[in-house]
Amino acid sequence: MKVPPLNPLKVFEVVARTSNLTLAASELNVSQSAVSRQIAVLEEYLGVQLFTRERVGVRLTEVGEGYARRIGPAFEEIAAATEAITRKYSNNVIRLRTYTTLTARWLIPRLPRFKALHPEVEVAITNSSAPLDFGAEQCDLAIVLGDGHWPGAEAVLLLEDIVEPVCAPGFMAAGAAPAEALRGKRLLVSKYRKDDWPRWLAHAGLPELFDTAEKMIFSSSILTWQAAVDGLGIAIGQPYMLEADFQARRLVRPFGSPLRTGKGHYLVTPALQRYSGKIAAFKDWLLAEAMEK
Repeated sequence: MKVPPLNPLKVFEVVARTSNLTLAASELNVSQSAVSRQIAVLEEYLGVQLFTRERVGVRLTEVGEGYARRIGPAFEEIAAATEAITRKYSNNVIRLRTYTTLTARWLIPRLPRFKALHPEVEVAITNSSAPLDFGAEQCDLAIVLGDGHWPGAEAVLLLEDIVEPVCAPGFMAAGAAPAEALRGKRLLVSKYRKDDWPRWLAHAGLPELFDTAEKMIFSSSILTWQAAVDGLGIAIGQPYMLEADFQARRLVRPFGSPLRTGKGHYLVTPALQRYSGKIAAFKDWLLAEAMEK
C-alpha cells in the first residue's frame, strides 16, 4: 500500500478546501511559506502538479481536483473516528464499572460528597462480576476485587479485603470462643464469596467446622447480611461495608478476629488512557474516601 507523507497530505486537503494559501496557513497555524513547501513535497512525491497559482489564491489542476475529491472524505472519516474516541473524555460523564455489593454498601453512601464537590460531573455506574476487559467494555475505570494484576491495566489498592463473622446482637453468647459459640449455628454463605467461611474458620483453628455445619446459601453478600440481621444465622462480612449496621446495632462482630485475605478492591484503569481531568478528580476522591473508610 503506497501512502504519501501524511503531513503534506493534510496541508493539501486544507489548501484544496480553502483555495487560499493564507487561509490554509491560518487554519494549520503555520506560515504561508511552510504551506507552500509541504505542497511542493507532495507534488514531488506524486510527480504531478496539483495547483496553479493565480493572482488571488490558487486553483486546483484537473489532477488536483480529482485527488481532492477522494482525499477530502478520507480526512472527514478520520476526524469522525477520532471524535468518537475522544468524545467521552470531553463530556461530563464518568463511566465506572464495579459490582452490586460495593456499590450499595460503600460507594452510594459516599457519592453525595463527590457530587457536592463536582456537581457538573455525572457518574454512570455499571455493575458486573465478569472478568474485567477494557477492550470489550465501555468504561473509564473499574473497582475490582483481586490481587492487583490485570493485563493491559494499571491498578491501585482502594480497600484491603478483610473478613470476619457478623451476626445480630444477642444471636450468640457474648465472649464465647468460636468453637463453642459456632456449635449448632447456621452459617450464612454468599455464592460469590463461598471461600470466606472456610478461610476464616481455618484462621480460627476450626477448619473442619465448615463441612459439618448447617449452611444457607444466598446469591449475594447483601442478602447474607440481611439474613444475619433477621437472626437466620451468622454471616461473613467486610467491616468497611457494614459500618452503618454496626453503628445502628443491627449487626455485631462477636469474635473481633478479622482476617486479611491477601486480596483487595483495586481501582483499575486502562494502561493506555487519554488524560481526563474529571477522571483524575474522581480517582483522587475515591482514594481519599478509602483512606477514611
